[in-house]
Amino acid sequence: MATTRAAAADVASLDTFPRLLIEHARLRPQRPAMREKEYGIWQIYTWADVAARVRALASGLAELGFKRGDRLAVVGDNRPRLYWSVAACQCLGGIPVMMYQDAVAQEMAYVMLDAEIRFACVEDQEQVDKLLEIEDSLPSLERIVYDDPRGLRHYNQPFLHGMDEVLEMGRIHDEHHPDFLANEIDKGSPEDIAVMLYTSGTTGQPKGVCQSHAAFIAAARGGCAFDRLGETEDILSYLPMAWVGDHLFSYAQALVAGFTINCPESAETVMNDLREIGPTYYFAPPRVFENLLTQVTIRMEDASRPKRALFGYFMDVARRCGADILDGKPVSAADRLRYALGNMLIYGPLKNVLGLSRIRVAYTAGAAIGPDLFRFYRSIGINLKQLYGQTETCAYVCLQPDGQIRFDSVGTPAPQVEVKLANNGEILVRGPMLLKAYYKRPQATAEAIDAEGYFMTGDAGVFDSDGHLKIIDRAKDVGRLNGGGLFAPNYIENKLKFFPYVKEAVCFGNGREHVTAFINIDLEAVGNWAERRGLAYAGYTDLAGQAAVYALLKDCVEQVNADLAGDAAMGDAQVRRFLILHKELDADDGELTRTRKVRRNFIAEKYAVLVDALYAGKASQYIETQVSYEDGRSNRVAAELRIEDAQTFPPQARAA
Repeated sequence: MATTRAAAADVASLDTFPRLLIEHARLRPQRPAMREKEYGIWQIYTWADVAARVRALASGLAELGFKRGDRLAVVGDNRPRLYWSVAACQCLGGIPVMMYQDAVAQEMAYVMLDAEIRFACVEDQEQVDKLLEIEDSLPSLERIVYDDPRGLRHYNQPFLHGMDEVLEMGRIHDEHHPDFLANEIDKGSPEDIAVMLYTSGTTGQPKGVCQSHAAFIAAARGGCAFDRLGETEDILSYLPMAWVGDHLFSYAQALVAGFTINCPESAETVMNDLREIGPTYYFAPPRVFENLLTQVTIRMEDASRPKRALFGYFMDVARRCGADILDGKPVSAADRLRYALGNMLIYGPLKNVLGLSRIRVAYTAGAAIGPDLFRFYRSIGINLKQLYGQTETCAYVCLQPDGQIRFDSVGTPAPQVEVKLANNGEILVRGPMLLKAYYKRPQATAEAIDAEGYFMTGDAGVFDSDGHLKIIDRAKDVGRLNGGGLFAPNYIENKLKFFPYVKEAVCFGNGREHVTAFINIDLEAVGNWAERRGLAYAGYTDLAGQAAVYALLKDCVEQVNADLAGDAAMGDAQVRRFLILHKELDADDGELTRTRKVRRNFIAEKYAVLVDALYAGKASQYIETQVSYEDGRSNRVAAELRIEDAQTFPPQARAA
């Protein structure tokens, strides 16, 4: 009993991320903490290596004048030295502010001004150039530290510092002040702000979410215990560091469990790096899982007839019993034998090609995932599950327990989390993972948390009879058609996006007679479909306007309508008319957030002429749109967009 109490006290004392890092360096100094693919070779950093470099970097930042409470902007792809900068900042009692690496300069300027950034740690020349572009509008910015020196040799601004230079400064500082960093870490409290993450800004300006060490550590410990994650796990860290999910999985959970994070060489090599690492723990948004399945489908359509037949036979076996075998449910001996043979011939090689052969736990979140897609991965033996959370909850609200996987739910409340529904269906959550505050927005903080301490998520949902939560839509987006029928646009959009040919969808209907939709085709999936049918096209706009493509998408829309007709609540919200947009919705054009969430109100205003045409009964509408490119160039795209009517079906009668 005394030993148990001592162990609990030891765990309780590891209440900040710097203390967790020091403990891993003590317990497992030679185990790999991080790997990075550089020039085709995996570089390994042990926990002892990481602790030493974080110590040097923190001391170097202190030498440059970084103080407790200062904010450090962190911008770039997933790189070990950027993760070290987060830890170094926390060692000094500072607040790392994570920023999206693909944000344009003006978006960065808003966050840096709002967060009052004094120091920035960035990846490379691209990010340095963005900061130099907006430097004059950032009066508090004093120092920029960069990781990759390529292209920066002749930059002579005195406030620019290479990370190697800062590390060397820190080593010298540490020699002269050996007790400095330990004293700074000792000053740290679990209630200190550990990180500031900005909301996506779907409906307004992004807000800085201040999360404490205690909140993220509670979320990380809860998730690790729930899925039995330990030091032997490997995770591929490739999603934006500014996204709350990456901070939970690739930073907080790694520092709690002591497992290894692996940083890919570049965005272009992620799939190859995934296959080489073979992670045991994996997270991806639904779009990534959809793209993987699309690649498999394309390859099989191009395969020989015998291979297609073999694949089809064993996939039928997998659909019949694969998920039950994964969940440990009773399956006949004959099906187990067929599945074992299928695993040897099809499922095993397929998982190996996808880089998922060692997966023990895989999660998806951020958007609804199609039941067919979910079923496919689970049927071939991949333990894919859904979770639910927000930036304000450390991405930790609901998890799906093993053996209780529902395709239409996000699971049950996570350990230590309370979830209830308001009278209007809004999801309310309470627990140790809640935000400390919105930065400099006391009014917004007060409005987000009710008198009982529940955070108002803004999402609408329902519980099923077994206590599993189903997400319907954003509460503010749920509306009514003129006839009284429920209109939940995100719910309909997700059903459309379950088809591989649909990349994005935007639905309209609140206060209208019926529902209409804009659709973005998936260029790769539809392009492959067109090529196999001998259809020539000159690019996205040309392909999107072809009659055969409209027929293909019309079939998808009508399948969704048939599905909605069987839904007692949503039967009236079938899509009556739709068009295929002449351009892809893009964050650079303000149509999507950096986390690829549709900015529906902005789109409705920008393309008001198209919305009007959908409801005016027109057969087509001309539009000309300006598009922006990452390099700053712009162009105009014009097209005469066809508008298509879709078949609707008698809805199931609503309960009285």
